[in-house]
Amino acid sequence: MSDYSRREVLGLLGMAIMSGAFGCTADGVEKAARARQSAEPFTRKFFTDAEWSTVRTLVDMVIPRDARSGSATDAGVPEFMDVILTEFPDSGTSMRAGLTWLDGESRRRFAKPFHEGAETERTALLDAIAWPKRAAPGMKQGADFFKQFRNLTASGFWSSRMGVEDLKYIGNTFNPGWNGCPPPVLEQLGLAARARA
Repeated sequence: MSDYSRREVLGLLGMAIMSGAFGCTADGVEKAARARQSAEPFTRKFFTDAEWSTVRTLVDMVIPRDARSGSATDAGVPEFMDVILTEFPDSGTSMRAGLTWLDGESRRRFAKPFHEGAETERTALLDAIAWPKRAAPGMKQGADFFKQFRNLTASGFWSSRMGVEDLKYIGNTFNPGWNGCPPPVLEQLGLAARARA
């Protein structure tokens, strides 16, 4: 795991769970991608103003801007989420409940909604729910929500043009320097004997 950056791990996660987070399907992801690329100004249909502020803050904490690429909001992840949750309203129930929980916990701890908190306050709250197996019993709802939210953020980011460029995916491009799978990888996968045959 130490060979991978946090962004690379989230990228792999995003590609792996594209159709699982909050009930996304390939059709929903495609519709969200078209909405994100439209020249028309985006109009929210799912999120309230308060939820929108929280979502925009939270996605950028999951995938912040760095030297390699822009943040989740730069990639249109909140817009992606809004379309997905409009298309699949049953998934919206857990999203809305999770955002309500997050704001409620932030108000309980810091007397302000999540998006108005200082970065250290927001980080402290996320640290309490980022690892579901380590979360305190009273944090289970928040941990379950954040796991789904992080997955949907990754799906939205790495299905965007910015995310594909971030992965440096080159598609079906001829690679004249390909020498096959490295022997240690074949060995780890239990395929070394087949490769020698």
